[in-house]
Amino acid sequence: MIRVGLFFGGNSVEHEISIITALQAAEYIDKEKYQIVPVYITKDNRFFTGEEMGKIDNYKDIPAALKKGTQVLFAKGERGAVDLIRHPAKKFGNNTVATIDVALPAVHGTNCEDGTLQGFLTLLDIPYVGCDVYASALGMDKYAMKAVLAYNDIPVLEGKLCHAHDYEKDAEGLMSLLEEKIGYPMIAKPVNLGSSIGISKAKDRKELKKALENAFLYARDVLCEHAIMNLKEINCAVLGDREEAIASECEEPVAADEILSYEDKYIGGGKGAKNAGSKGSGMASLKRKIPAEITKEQRDEVRSLAVSAFKALGCAGVSRIDFMLDQDSGKIYLNEINTIPGSLSFYLWQPLGMSYKELLDRMITLAVKRHRQSKAVTHSFKTNVLAGVKLGGGTKGAKG
Repeated sequence: MIRVGLFFGGNSVEHEISIITALQAAEYIDKEKYQIVPVYITKDNRFFTGEEMGKIDNYKDIPAALKKGTQVLFAKGERGAVDLIRHPAKKFGNNTVATIDVALPAVHGTNCEDGTLQGFLTLLDIPYVGCDVYASALGMDKYAMKAVLAYNDIPVLEGKLCHAHDYEKDAEGLMSLLEEKIGYPMIAKPVNLGSSIGISKAKDRKELKKALENAFLYARDVLCEHAIMNLKEINCAVLGDREEAIASECEEPVAADEILSYEDKYIGGGKGAKNAGSKGSGMASLKRKIPAEITKEQRDEVRSLAVSAFKALGCAGVSRIDFMLDQDSGKIYLNEINTIPGSLSFYLWQPLGMSYKELLDRMITLAVKRHRQSKAVTHSFKTNVLAGVKLGGGTKGAKG
């Protein structure tokens, strides 16, 4: 049986949503093939494991839950597996609490989904599901992501990156520049957050000031873009890697307001977080139309653009890509990518006949494939450069 380390939580504003995604996946995974080892990451970046950490009800009181779990550190074990070592260690007895063969990150937001956790897993040299460090970091940075996409002829809205320092130095001057370059209405959003946190629309300077100050609460860099007035949001997930990828069905989220808020995504409709441990909730509880109410031509365009963007950004596993349809012009723009989407977007694959169990199995298979391919690449080589090195005494460095 393959031992899967399910990573969730972390130092992120989407901490609680990550718990939902992870423990929901644990319910659906093929338990005859995979053994789940829950790895909960606290908001101060400590790791806890144990059977109790895999139960959603325990997270109603996290301090109490931690007392039921075991804090661990990680060590490379035999034959490529990773051991979870009790911390602090007992003086006597075995301190290996569990062992994992592959990692399944179910984290969201900065310090987790942005390549931070992926870098840690890369150092451990363990196969892990989803995007690698590069694609994860690129997908989290809305500005860098759109620069890459624009270079690959994928339509994105023109925007302006604003730095907190510039706003603090000359707020009026920055807002004048935004009015000149973008014009109203415009959207201000933290450059590296998801779940609509810190995002707001401005129709005049008073609202722009409020929108910028709200966004700067969550990030030092803020992206401002022109807002589409007659907007329809269309989302599509992609499964695969750079070699081969397929698109899911398209969905049309239904917002309670002009912008799909955090509450719309996770709390609205009386579902979401409160019932997140049960099957079919989490992001699947969001009000949505599946399939989206768009033409066949629009559906084909969205699905094609989604796959192209996925490959251009070097993604792997499952990502959800969000588009904006300007209903006045008929143009479609890519808005953002979620490299680890809420509920892993399983509900977008069900209309195409793929179960959540099969989706998770394919994601793990892709992780093992990438790790195997990485092993075939030379990352280091033997050298005698250190043989004649003497430090001190004015000796020149290696490049000298």
